[in-house]
Amino acid sequence: MFGREKLPAKTPEQILLMRRAGLVVGECLQLLAGSVRGGTTTGRLDALAEEFIRERGGTPSFLGYYGFPGTLCVSVNDEVVHGIPGDRELHDGDLVSIDCGAIVEGWHGDAAITVVVGGDDAARPEDLQLSAATRRALWAGIAALRPGIGIYELGGVIEDSARASGRADGRDYGILDGYTGHGIGTEMHMEPTVYNERVRPKGPLVHVGATVAIEPMLTLGTHESHELDDEWTVVTEDGSRAAHWEHTVAVTDGGLWVLTAVDGGAAELSALGAPYAPIG
Repeated sequence: MFGREKLPAKTPEQILLMRRAGLVVGECLQLLAGSVRGGTTTGRLDALAEEFIRERGGTPSFLGYYGFPGTLCVSVNDEVVHGIPGDRELHDGDLVSIDCGAIVEGWHGDAAITVVVGGDDAARPEDLQLSAATRRALWAGIAALRPGIGIYELGGVIEDSARASGRADGRDYGILDGYTGHGIGTEMHMEPTVYNERVRPKGPLVHVGATVAIEPMLTLGTHESHELDDEWTVVTEDGSRAAHWEHTVAVTDGGLWVLTAVDGGAAELSALGAPYAPIG
């Protein structure tokens, strides 16, 4: 794919439509973060999400996508991504990644969060550190997005952030191999690839109007994973825990607009010295 991918620009009007989808996703994830507790099943979270998305005029992006049976991907502990929601009951201390997508008037939003069941008091310290490192890597990648950069260059920024976070035992976090971010718009997954680690080519240049989903996935072990027999759920090869954070981001005339952040990314971008520039 190197050298052949494209990163098409969206008009301001199209980005505004994507913001509508992004807000549905962001607000849905806020609801779910407050609904994750011991005794809740992953299927219950899925039902809450579908109801929320449809009540706000959206359609779940994931439901039926290549046959996927849920509105959400809910991945627990050693599950990294694409976990199928169902009867699994959550317990205090579980590390849960929730990936959500919605379509509004034909445009997509896509984002993910990682939470600990029972909150910080129930968490293993290393799980909190893993999730925080993954979230920092996400925002480092977002803050680096700007006109003129090659989109593959974000991979080096994300990798450097993950490495800089470090671990108490002195080891690096694993960066999940083979899974990346992506372009997004009238389809959930579009060109180009948005890498989470350094690659040699720079990739297509970013221009005003670019929209991408950035989504680092880090583990407490190695970069290796495999797919379960359900042909969806991706788990770490060594059984280590994993975290996943994601946002859909637009490059605007004045800077950046994080379409799936409820505040548009204002607080995080300001803290990182990156330009926050919503349309309208």
